[in-house]
Amino acid sequence: MKVAALVGSIRKESYNMKLTKFIQERYKNRLDIKIVPIRDVAFYDQDIENVAPASVQRFKAAVADADAFLIVTPEFNHSIPGVLKNALDWLSRGDREMANKATFIAGATMGALGTVRAQMQLRQILNAPGMGANVLPGNEILIGGIQHKMDEGGQLTDKQTVDFIDNVVEQFIPFAEKQKEKVY
Repeated sequence: MKVAALVGSIRKESYNMKLTKFIQERYKNRLDIKIVPIRDVAFYDQDIENVAPASVQRFKAAVADADAFLIVTPEFNHSIPGVLKNALDWLSRGDREMANKATFIAGATMGALGTVRAQMQLRQILNAPGMGANVLPGNEILIGGIQHKMDEGGQLTDKQTVDFIDNVVEQFIPFAEKQKEKVY
């Protein structure tokens, strides 16, 4: 199953990118996760929507054949980062690449709440009529204190966290397969 991963942090040493790469590697035999960069996607502007810049065309083409989505986000000021919101705004227009596709979300932060507020907002965005993503219900991967649960190489070292992610992925795969059947 092809999964497009969008990571809301563009920082070089981003914990959320490391988390995404951990998930990508750990489940590579079950999910073909492709991380799609969002750093260079032009700002959404309805004036250029029908003749989108090359960066947007490349971005949308990179996710077009995905069967499902993984969105991994930090929390900035109780919300998702602007760069992620911008990417999602582009995906809500035109071909609506996420519509009716299974999506699971995750997030890591150095604070205690593990992106809970950002993920609540992200679920609202993904549920908007323009998005129409089918988000895996009740399986939030909220990792607080990530700096104590991940080593320098980006490997999660906290067994409870890894076990929880294993459980979420086990629930996501049949959910995504069922959604894929509905789409095709």
